[in-house]
Amino acid sequence: MKPKEHKEPFVRIAKRVKIAWWKAWGIRGIALFGALLVCAGVIFAIVRLNPLEVYKAMFEGAFGTNKRVWVTIRDMMMLLCIGVGLAPAFKMRFWNIGAEGQILAGATASAACMIYFGSLLPMVPLLIVMLLCGAAAGGLWGLLPGLFKARWNTNETLFTLMMNYIALQVTTFFVMMWENPRGSSKVGIINPSTRAGWFPPIFGQDYALNVILVLALAAAMYLYLTYSKQGYEIAVVGESENTARYAGIRVPRVIIRTMVISGAVCGIAGFLAVSGASHTISTGTAGGRGFTAIIVAWLAKFNTFVMVAIAGLLVFLDKGAIEIASRFDLNNDVSRVITGILLFFIIGCEFFIQYQMKFRNKKQESKEVQA
Repeated sequence: MKPKEHKEPFVRIAKRVKIAWWKAWGIRGIALFGALLVCAGVIFAIVRLNPLEVYKAMFEGAFGTNKRVWVTIRDMMMLLCIGVGLAPAFKMRFWNIGAEGQILAGATASAACMIYFGSLLPMVPLLIVMLLCGAAAGGLWGLLPGLFKARWNTNETLFTLMMNYIALQVTTFFVMMWENPRGSSKVGIINPSTRAGWFPPIFGQDYALNVILVLALAAAMYLYLTYSKQGYEIAVVGESENTARYAGIRVPRVIIRTMVISGAVCGIAGFLAVSGASHTISTGTAGGRGFTAIIVAWLAKFNTFVMVAIAGLLVFLDKGAIEIASRFDLNNDVSRVITGILLFFIIGCEFFIQYQMKFRNKKQESKEVQA
């Protein structure tokens, strides 16, 4: 009886050892072009609109006027700040799904400072106090899951997710306590006459300080993760906790410290939302951006400079979807379909960057058969 011949599969998937940067970005460019083609077909098939007109409307929705440009930049900086906060936790393979709660904690603490210290402190000291309190509140919200993970190895995904709901209820309590006018169930604009605690305009732009603070945070986080000893410890713990222990790294300390930093930066994002954007506090202050920022951090592979481009793209898609829904009298579902297709291609192309498909070599197979 002849032994059964082993036949190589027609196609197999292998992990890439390394890929040139231009190839990686080339794959992303092809994916984006393919997404635009598919979206064009979907747009024409569903609503019989010229796809070019729809893409033009998306662009105008994000950059059509000077005000829209700065609102897009403001929202982009907010999303970038949250992504920067998630970067150290995710690099450590600590799945921090609690950015929403950490944002709300920082926003509530900042709003409290605006309400209680707005008439007592000058502008600059008030902003500093708000920043510190927002970071401290967010850091506390990150400390708890980090502490439980380090001490009792709890599931960080569930823990941080549940902390979001606690933060939501805490925020609801303070909104009801500070509601203005009474019975409205909302706080309203805080300090509208004095603007105490509001970001001052820089170079005539209301959101310039948002850009300065977030870009400074992004640069600092990049240097921290890339060149500092603590950044090296985060990377080692993320690769293998056993290796980290063997190297003499105190893993529980790294976990707790990193989660405090992650929560603090997300708390600063809450401070930006209150002081640099809405000037109020509500349960919708985070607006789901804590979850969207997970995509930003993951696609950028925790590189805070790459996050700038990805955050910009996601905000552009969001603004564009809103514009085409209103301009062409479409429901939100159609605009979300377009956004979803674009995101599917952008996220899916990362598979082809990480892995390669190897097809069966017929010549090699024929030589093996002859042998």
